[in-house]
Amino acid sequence: MRLVVWSEGARSDYLGIIAFIAETNPVGAGRVGERIVKTAEDLGELATGHAGRVAGTHESVVVDLPYIVAYAIDCRPEGTERIVILRVIHTSRH
Repeated sequence: MRLVVWSEGARSDYLGIIAFIAETNPVGAGRVGERIVKTAEDLGELATGHAGRVAGTHESVVVDLPYIVAYAIDCRPEGTERIVILRVIHTSRH
């Protein structure tokens, strides 16, 4: 299993999403947050998704939610790989 790390941008996206939803639905915000984290963590087991909008990146859809987890596979000098979560994007954003 690969290590999954979150960039500062991805953390900021995630917290902003949760805060926005929590304003009207705190329980829903928790559920959405769990689903986003699970999608990201599952990439450590099996990095699925499609080519990203930016060269060298990939995107994985959060099933049944309007979010995409953008990530890169970082090859480490010691020969291991890690998944770097770059952004969490609402599908209405271009």
